[in-house]
Amino acid sequence: MEKADILHLARLSRIKLTDSEVEAFRNEIDSVLTYVSEINSITADTALTKKVGARYNIFRDDVVTIAPDQYSERLLAEAPSVKGRHLKVKKILQAD
Repeated sequence: MEKADILHLARLSRIKLTDSEVEAFRNEIDSVLTYVSEINSITADTALTKKVGARYNIFRDDVVTIAPDQYSERLLAEAPSVKGRHLKVKKILQAD
């Protein structure tokens, strides 16, 4: 690869490189590309490829897992203002 190509890749990657780093990357990139080209030439054994098995619904049933009012008292105790069993909040919407 040429120095201009390395600088272009660095600019695209938003990396600042010194001249010595550019020279180091020139040598390293060539060896990486050579290695990748060797990997591309390897073909997988078809007997070892994964196959998709039967599909089924993995979702659980939607059931209630807590007792009614199990946490109500503790939650209401933490609220700054309560009216009966409800939180009391400032009115922010107006009815037309």
